[in-house]
Amino acid sequence: MALTGLGIFKLTPKKNCKDCGFPTCLAFSMKVASGAVEISKCPHMSKESVEKLAEATAPLMKTITLGKGDTEYKLGGETVLFRHEKTLVNRNRFAVLLSDDIEGSQIDAKIQHIKDVQYVRIGEDMKTEFVALKYVSNKDKYLELIKKVKSSGLKVGYILVCEDAAVMKEALQLVKDENPLAYGANKDNFKEMVDLVKQDNIALGVKAENLEELYNLVEEIQKLGYKNLVLDPGSKSVKQTFENAVQIRRINLQGQDRVFGYPSILFLNELANGDKFQEVTLSTLFTMKYGSILVLSDMDYVRALPLYGIRQNIFTDPQKPMRVEVGVYGINNPDDNSPVMCTVDFALTYFIVSGEIERSKMPVWMVIPDAGGYSVLTSWAAGKFTADVIAGAIKKSGVEEKTKSRTLIIPGKVAVLKGELEDSLPDWNITVGTTEAMYIPKFLKELAAK
Repeated sequence: MALTGLGIFKLTPKKNCKDCGFPTCLAFSMKVASGAVEISKCPHMSKESVEKLAEATAPLMKTITLGKGDTEYKLGGETVLFRHEKTLVNRNRFAVLLSDDIEGSQIDAKIQHIKDVQYVRIGEDMKTEFVALKYVSNKDKYLELIKKVKSSGLKVGYILVCEDAAVMKEALQLVKDENPLAYGANKDNFKEMVDLVKQDNIALGVKAENLEELYNLVEEIQKLGYKNLVLDPGSKSVKQTFENAVQIRRINLQGQDRVFGYPSILFLNELANGDKFQEVTLSTLFTMKYGSILVLSDMDYVRALPLYGIRQNIFTDPQKPMRVEVGVYGINNPDDNSPVMCTVDFALTYFIVSGEIERSKMPVWMVIPDAGGYSVLTSWAAGKFTADVIAGAIKKSGVEEKTKSRTLIIPGKVAVLKGELEDSLPDWNITVGTTEAMYIPKFLKELAAK
């Protein structure tokens, strides 16, 4: 087998060798070159050759894992600059900053916000994933803060923000089993910091005054044999921070430079100077360009609702539309006299329609069939949103047990299904609804008045 295409070495296999599970060495080498198989599957490769080839075929950006168990999150691993080029791999995560100079009541309020602001949208858990614990000046208070968060019942990952290696050593003893991020390596302390994290392979956060110093610092850390890193491209200005974040990603992916091949962390609480609306604006910007962990001063509903929504939209496969779960949804507290409305499982359609129903303040049972995740007309044209599909959803969903009403409202754009539905559901009054969601409130009020 010759892997000369990678410019590394040649391997001459044993005669009729199939120890790797592939029919030929050529087939195996092609899979290795494409990144589909690890070279270590060949038992005849020397350790030196395996290391060289693994380095050459590894993704340009490393995937860094933080947390453990239910709080484990993967960062980085991206292969493209833009979502439309290829699906983005690992979504960014949000962190709330706590420090030893914050009053206890404020800390309690932030912890409570993290607990309260949790919900599920289109099958995804929306919540704060990390707590960033910052050491300012009081070591005892800082260690007590870490213990307090641990005992609070929060299910979060930990980020230890500390540039004092001695304090970091004590702090790590409290949470090292949780696989935290140890942030605070700089040009003065990076050797001590690497010594602290190397044994347990804990991710190390790296910071510098500017991009050139950051590049040089990462090179020095790599020379120490450590490559489990998270980079801080931040500066004192929004403009420079944005330029740094973009440049790091471009140098890595377009320039194929592995020195900058790591995820990033951005302290937006500092850039926003405590303005929560500015934090939302900056979080939106760096969700797209290119913050892996975004640290905010708090995560209340004002910040959370828009940020979780835009993150979900950015980090989903554009070729696989977001879908809501098939079933029955009650809107505006429906009872056993409320009518039934049906629409498709395409998330955008569902949220537009449900939003207009909420605006009408009229109670409605909403039935969602499996329509392939397409819009109304697209799913109908594809044979996914038919009379049989809708009738089947009505019968299987259990909505007939939730309401005595037998009024079924279908989208106006598929009015052609009315006759077939009347045959499939003879006990139901099939009503053709509006062609546009904006007219739903008026339609429902007029229907109720009849």
